[in-house]
Amino acid sequence: MEAVSLQGTLPPRLEEVFPKIAQMLNLQRADDGVIVEGFRTNGVAVLRQNGKIRLGWEKPVHFYRALSFLRDALRKEEYERYETPCFETGVMLDVSRNAVVRPDVMRTLLLRIALMGMDVVMLYTEDTYEVEEEPYIGYMRGRYSTQELREMDDFASILGIEMIPCIQTLGHLNRVLHWPAMSRYGDNSEVILADEDETYALLEKMIRAASGPFKSKRIHIGMDEAYGIGLGTHLRKYGYESSHSIMKRHLLRVKEITDRLGLKPMMWSDMYFKDTVSGGGYHDPTKPTQEAVDSVVPGVGLVYWDYYHNQEEEYAQVLQKHRLLSDEIVFAGGLWTWAGMVMDFEKTLRITVPALTACRKASIPFVLVTAWGDDGAETSLLTALPGICLYAEFAYTGGYDADWLSHRFLTCAGAALAPFAGISRFNHIPGLKSPQGAPCFTAKSLLYQDPIIQLFAKDTEGVELSAHYGQLAKEYEEYAEQGGPYVLVMDFYAKLARVLAGKCHWHEKIAAAVQSGDQEEAKVLAESLLQTADEAHKLRRSWRKLWMAVNKPYGFEVIDGRMGWICARMETAASRVRDWTQGLDKLEELTEKPLPYMRRQDGSFGGCNVFGEIVSACKI
Repeated sequence: MEAVSLQGTLPPRLEEVFPKIAQMLNLQRADDGVIVEGFRTNGVAVLRQNGKIRLGWEKPVHFYRALSFLRDALRKEEYERYETPCFETGVMLDVSRNAVVRPDVMRTLLLRIALMGMDVVMLYTEDTYEVEEEPYIGYMRGRYSTQELREMDDFASILGIEMIPCIQTLGHLNRVLHWPAMSRYGDNSEVILADEDETYALLEKMIRAASGPFKSKRIHIGMDEAYGIGLGTHLRKYGYESSHSIMKRHLLRVKEITDRLGLKPMMWSDMYFKDTVSGGGYHDPTKPTQEAVDSVVPGVGLVYWDYYHNQEEEYAQVLQKHRLLSDEIVFAGGLWTWAGMVMDFEKTLRITVPALTACRKASIPFVLVTAWGDDGAETSLLTALPGICLYAEFAYTGGYDADWLSHRFLTCAGAALAPFAGISRFNHIPGLKSPQGAPCFTAKSLLYQDPIIQLFAKDTEGVELSAHYGQLAKEYEEYAEQGGPYVLVMDFYAKLARVLAGKCHWHEKIAAAVQSGDQEEAKVLAESLLQTADEAHKLRRSWRKLWMAVNKPYGFEVIDGRMGWICARMETAASRVRDWTQGLDKLEELTEKPLPYMRRQDGSFGGCNVFGEIVSACKI
C-alpha cells in the first residue's frame, strides 16, 4: 500500500470519499507520503517530476480519474499524461426491470465510475421512485424513496458526477397502468392516455417526484416505443388522428410542466422515425417524413439509441438524419446486459467502436451507454463495468486499445477483464452461428428450454453444446476460487455453465434414446438429469445470493419461479422416462419431428429472450 500526501487544490469534500477510493487503489494518506499536489487545468493532467506528482483537473471527476493513474506514475521516475475528453459521457442504469440496485451498491459503482472519469449516471426508473399521493407507483417493486435518491445524488455530486433522472411520460408504463386503480390513465396497457387533464396532473406529480431529489436540471422524459398511441382508449374517445400530431400535443404539455419546474428535457428519438404500429424504420438511413419534422418540439433534446450496427458509416447516416430534426443530439449505445443472464461484451465491443468513432467525427457533445435489464434483469449490473470502462476510455483517448482497456479495468474495477469478457461465450458457441446485428440469447434459451418440450432441438441440431459449457464450467469455477470483489458473479457463471452442460447433454441424447428404444441409455440420462436438477437448485441459491448482494429483494421472486419451474420439469422428465422404460408412458413429445423455431434463413441462431416463449408452445 502506497502512502501519499495530498496537497494543493483539491476537490471539495474529498475527505468524505477518499478512504474508499484509497482502498480501491491500494493507497493510504500520510503526511510523510509521496507528495501529490492537485491543481486546476483543462481536462486531466498527471505529472511526475523530481519525486513529486501533480494531478490536474477541470471538473472534480477529472481529479478522480487522474487519481486512478497514481500507481502508474509511482512506478516511474518521470511520468506525463494529458487528456481532454472528446465528449461528455454517461451511463444509464436500468433499475426498473425488477432489479433495483441497493443504494450502498450504487455508491460503490459511483466510485468506480468516477475513477473511470465518466461525467453522468442516469437512473432509468419507470415506476421505481416514490411519488407522493400515488402509492401504486412502485408498489411492491422496491422503489427508491425520495431520501434514498437524494443521498445517492449527493454522493455522486461529491465525485463530480451528475445524476440525471430518466423516467417515462408516454410509453413503457405497464407497471403503473396494470393496477386497476391506475388503469383509467391508459390509452393501452403500455401507453398513457394523451389529451386528458387528469393525465397531466399525474405526470406533473411524477416529474416533480423524479426530479426533486436531484441537483441536475436535466431530465430524460422517455417517450420511446409508444406503440399503438392513439389507437386504444384515445381512438374510442376522439376518433382517429395521426400519432405524430398526438405526440406533439402531448409533448408540448409535458414540456409546459418541465418549463414550470425549470428542467431541461431530453427524449428518445425513435417515435419520430418508426412506424408506430410495427416499430420499423428507426435504424435505417430513411429521412424523417415532413409530418415528423413538423411534430418536433424545440427545446427537447433527442437521444438517438442504437445497439445493433457494426459499421461506422451506418451510425453516421442515422446521425445525419437526426440533424434534420434537431441540433440537440445525444447518442446512446448499449452494453448488452439484457441478453438473458449473459453480459455480451463481444457484441458490445463490436458495436461500440464504430458508433463512438462516428460520434467523435460528428462532434456529438454527449454520449450515453445503456445497461438495460429486459425480461427480469437476469444479468447483474456489476457486469456492466467493462462496457462503462470502454466508453470512458474512448472518451478520453479517442479510440480503443485492448491492452489499455484491460489495464484500466484492472485499475478502476479491481479485477481482470478476461473473465468478464469471456462471459460472451455463454451466448456465442463454436458451430452455432450468431446473428449479425441482432440479439443473441443462447444461454437463456437453453437454460429454460423444457427437457421434454424441446422447442430449440432443430435449431441447435448437431452442435456440441454440452462440451462447450463443460469447459466454461471449469474455467469459471477457477475464477470463483480466486475470490476477489466479484466472486459472487464468477460463482454464478460457474454454476450456470454446470447446469447448461448437464441440460445440453440431456437434450443431445434423450430423443434419440427414446426413438431407438434404448431403455438403458434412457435410464442413465434420467439419473443424470436429476443430478442436473440438483445443480440447478445450487444455481438458484447462488443467483439469490448475488441478487441480494446487489439489489433490493423485490423481483427475485420471478427468478425463483423460473428456476423452480425448470427444476420441477427436470424431475418430471426423469420420472416419465422411468415410466417409459416400464411401458407406462409413450413420451409422445420426444417422438414429434422437430421444427425450426428461432433459426434464421442464414442459419444463425439468436434464441429467445421471453421466458414464456421458451418453456412451452402453450400459452403461459
